[in-house]
Amino acid sequence: MSRTGEAVEAAVAPAAPRLVSAGSVVVDLPLLLPGLPSRGGDVLATTAGLTPGGGFNVVVAAARQGVRVAVASPVGTGPHGDLVRAALRAERVDLLTAPAPGDTGVVVALVEPDGERTFVTTIGAEGRPRATELAAVALRPGDVVYVSGYDLAYPDAAPVVGPWAAALPAGVRLLLDPSPLAGQIPDAVLGPVLARCDVLTVNAQEAAHLAGTDPGQEAGMAGLCSRVPARCAVLVRLGVAGCWVREPGGGSALVPSRPVRPVDTTGAGDVHTGVLAAGLLAGAPLLEAVRRANAAAAIAVTRVGGGAAPTRAELEAVLGGT
Repeated sequence: MSRTGEAVEAAVAPAAPRLVSAGSVVVDLPLLLPGLPSRGGDVLATTAGLTPGGGFNVVVAAARQGVRVAVASPVGTGPHGDLVRAALRAERVDLLTAPAPGDTGVVVALVEPDGERTFVTTIGAEGRPRATELAAVALRPGDVVYVSGYDLAYPDAAPVVGPWAAALPAGVRLLLDPSPLAGQIPDAVLGPVLARCDVLTVNAQEAAHLAGTDPGQEAGMAGLCSRVPARCAVLVRLGVAGCWVREPGGGSALVPSRPVRPVDTTGAGDVHTGVLAAGLLAGAPLLEAVRRANAAAAIAVTRVGGGAAPTRAELEAVLGGT
């Protein structure tokens, strides 16, 4: 083939599938403290300062695995928004939205010595997505779309993100993480999104909200799985115990995790979700994608801050030693 023919073929070749995230990106302020203060009390803390978080942790975890990633949620115009845009550029993540009025919100993460974290969230420009921008996102078969429960719970975001996610075109996989706000999402918003869902990923507490009972019991798992179609994969992240997986069409397995000593669990679920999405985009079988996600999350909790996802080389080095 001539070089001209090669150039034409390259120009018309379909682009590789990508992760498109509608999950809002915020700025995290992690505070490491000896324990939560009593009501009306005080406690001394240390911090590494402001870092991008929320949906940023998901897309960066995927991008560091070498897949194409784009963000379809708003980013504000203030200093926090500037911080987010610069970080997305540095990670080679495309931003599909125009600068949004107002600044990006802040999440204060209170991190205790065992790595457990408690959040206080403010809603900024990221909580006010524009329907016209989401409608303009060009989705292709093979793409994975990530949606967070935060954006299904925010008052201004739910009426925009919910219907868009529920009406995604065929051939596009919807990856839903209901988030710690799972119990605050209106049924009228969550129901249609769950009905369209292809992969549902939750932690144990979120699973309990959705199932209405203890997910550690067989009835709890059945209740959780009943919320989604049989074709939907269901993941329950169990921390050091690993990840329980209900595969599409039936069958279940517990994929073990790696024993580590956690320093900060902020964003560990997001890292898990991002690496899971990358594995699915790369064509990995579901259980293999979960194995990779478990290992990535185990690495992330040994580091401070939400943007602690490993690179592909770091992940391969750990997996190669198993």
